[in-house]
Amino acid sequence: MQLADGKKIYFASDLHLGVPDYETSLQREKLFIQWLELAKQDATEIFIVGDLFDFWFEYKKAVPRGFVRVLGKLAELTDSGLPVHLFTGNHDMWIFDYLPHETGVKLYREPIERQWNNKKFYIGHGDGLGPGDHGYKFIKKVFQNKFLQWAFARLHPNFGIGLADYFSRTSRAKTGSDDDKFLGEENEWLVVYCKEILQKSHYHYFIFGHRHLPLEIKLKEDSTYFNLGDWIKYNTYAVFDGKEMFLKTFEGGSL
Repeated sequence: MQLADGKKIYFASDLHLGVPDYETSLQREKLFIQWLELAKQDATEIFIVGDLFDFWFEYKKAVPRGFVRVLGKLAELTDSGLPVHLFTGNHDMWIFDYLPHETGVKLYREPIERQWNNKKFYIGHGDGLGPGDHGYKFIKKVFQNKFLQWAFARLHPNFGIGLADYFSRTSRAKTGSDDDKFLGEENEWLVVYCKEILQKSHYHYFIFGHRHLPLEIKLKEDSTYFNLGDWIKYNTYAVFDGKEMFLKTFEGGSL
């Protein structure tokens, strides 16, 4: 696909709306809506690359309370004809058909390949990829089990959502200690994963979330790994202007 002059592709990830409390989450949600409003002015497509919510589960007749502002903005954007792509993350993998149906986003559960202006992209949330993290990979398989999803749906929403909310917050607190520390390329699992992919197929850009640390790492002369960081601490995002990729920080007011 060839981008029209002046048009851009935007990427953001790891909003984790819902934590640590209502007031803080609401501030983050409003800032992100401001970013969406500004991005739409020159965006051809927008990608939200996982963990939009810190927890999400869709019962047949009920969904978690809140988030009406971001849901309304997503519906507004897609209604206007702007494609918005939403990836499930490890915190909101229980997004099913409600969000795509109500907001018009295109939903993805696995990494995808795209190409713009002769540049090849590999895009995904990043959870469970690369070596290591075997405990999480096992848990992910458990959460993806259709029978266990059915069994969880049998719980009353007040109990089920409350229980999942508790474990979600515990997970974020437990794993947050390493988010601010670069572990070195040999220990960054997504970097290792990208290098393995490059042995089989070439991509100019790898775009991931999940790690929560904004990263831009050159893998080889014409291939770069970007981690989008998060909107809990960094408010970072990436933009492709048709020629190059940039990692930026949104402070409100302008992109």
